[in-house]
Order: sequence, then C-alpha cells, then structure tokens
Amino acid sequence: MFCEFNFNFESMNYSIEQYIYFMEKTGLVDLIENHIVNNLIDYCLGVETGLDSNGRKNRGGHQMENLVESYIKKTGLEYYKEMYLRDIESKWNMDLSQISAGGTSSKRWDFVVKTENNIYVIETNFYTSGGSKLNETARSYKMISRESKDIPNFEFVWVTDGAGWKGARGNLEETFNEM
Repeated sequence: MFCEFNFNFESMNYSIEQYIYFMEKTGLVDLIENHIVNNLIDYCLGVETGLDSNGRKNRGGHQMENLVESYIKKTGLEYYKEMYLRDIESKWNMDLSQISAGGTSSKRWDFVVKTENNIYVIETNFYTSGGSKLNETARSYKMISRESKDIPNFEFVWVTDGAGWKGARGNLEETFNEM
C-alpha cells in the first residue's frame, strides 16, 4: 500500500504534530538542532547537499568505479585502486613506454588487476550528458588500446555507460570495434 503526504511549509495542511513527526523521521530536526546545515532553504534546494552542478560533477563516475570495484572484489584477485603507470612498471618489471610516450606521461588507472598471467588496467566512467569530452575520451582510449596491443601480458579494459553516449554513439562504437 502506498501513502503520499504533501507537506506545505508555507500554509500548514497537517497538524503541528504531523509536521514534527515528519521532520524528526526525515532528520530535518537533527540538521537544524545540531547546525549541520547553514541554510535550510539552500539545503532543500540541493546546494548544500552537493546536488548543484559542481557537486554532481563526476558523481556518476564515482558510482561506476564503486560498481566495477564490487565486481573485481568478487573475483578474489589481487587489485589496486588508482595506480600510476610508473608504479605498474616498477612493481611487475614491465616496460609500458609504448603507452607513456616513452616514459614522459604519467597515467593513473582507476584499477589494476593482477592475475596469474596478466595485468589488466581498467578505466571507468559514466556520462549523463553529451559533449566533446566523450569524443576525446573515446579517442584517447582507442589510442591506448592500439599502443598496448603488443605489450605482453597486458590488457586495457574500458568500462563506460550513461545516456551521454547516445549523442556520441558512433564514436563509442568505433572505439568498441577497435578494442
């Protein structure tokens, strides 16, 4: 059974007890009493909770990272989060100069998974909206895929999703086919 309550804070439409009950159960009383928020109106509009455009920046990306990490954990394999290319080279004595512009670039991977035979470097992202960033990302990862093909025991994996790709479908498909 579904019940809906629409509390009007400009013109009360329920009893004061119902408003208090609602505010206690939702945590609003705690937010106000303990000065957790500076401005309740800004909080409700999302400004103080990170729902503004800057606060939302890369929220989907972090959620995608968490999702991918949950699957990696289930494998029980050795893995590292946010590992630099130079650290991979030194840890497993690998030459990754083909993808580091001869050792001049400093790439950080979202995840590095070590299996018995291979090293998997994983990049994750999620795009809620389109734009040039998607095309640049696809182009960059296509290049990394090409450059890493001849590195023994090394695999590049890209996990991406989001409605943003609808407008860049062709570029995504081209990169997918290349990889």
